[in-house]
Amino acid sequence: MPELIDALVADLRPVPPGTVWRRIAIGVGVGGLASAVLMVLWLGLRPDLADAVWTTSYWAKFIYPLLLGIAGILAVERLGRPGGRAKRAARLAVAAVVAVLLLAAAQFMNSPPEMYGDLLMGSSAMLCPFYIVSLATPIYLGLLWALRGLAPTRLTVAGAGAGLLAGGMGAWIYAFHCGETAMPFLATWYSLGIVASVALGALAGRYLLRW
Repeated sequence: MPELIDALVADLRPVPPGTVWRRIAIGVGVGGLASAVLMVLWLGLRPDLADAVWTTSYWAKFIYPLLLGIAGILAVERLGRPGGRAKRAARLAVAAVVAVLLLAAAQFMNSPPEMYGDLLMGSSAMLCPFYIVSLATPIYLGLLWALRGLAPTRLTVAGAGAGLLAGGMGAWIYAFHCGETAMPFLATWYSLGIVASVALGALAGRYLLRW
């Protein structure tokens, strides 16, 4: 038995420091670049982007998915390791969702009832989640590559973490096209697109992350 153990570990080499972060950065970088190119060629930048960046609503729409993407990065970094857990990532994601829900509620309370429909549905409610999931797909594929080179043991949860990162970044990239400004729209339809990405990521991870 000692000889067998010695044979099994004979070729083991220590993993260089930063390997996990490097793989995640490459996966996100390549996938994010592909997603950005897809957005520009398929949807295009919003024509009033230069003016929109001076508005509070734009920055809320910019920061919310970015925070969820950061939570996803933290989750993937932990879940890419054997037995990894992502409590800090979960807390950040919950805080971001609660913040945007409070902003949405505040806008509802300060608006007349006849505006509720427009605040919630905007002009692109039925397309927004589809666009977010579509733009998240190249990023998720990059993360699949990254995770398959690591050692996740909780495959469904790791896939969900990758879906959160991909969905958050996909929604962030989509924000450069989207002209919606209402917080209820952001809280509902952006969140739905990101949740769909998480669900699809969990389902795919269960099968595609097997060693």
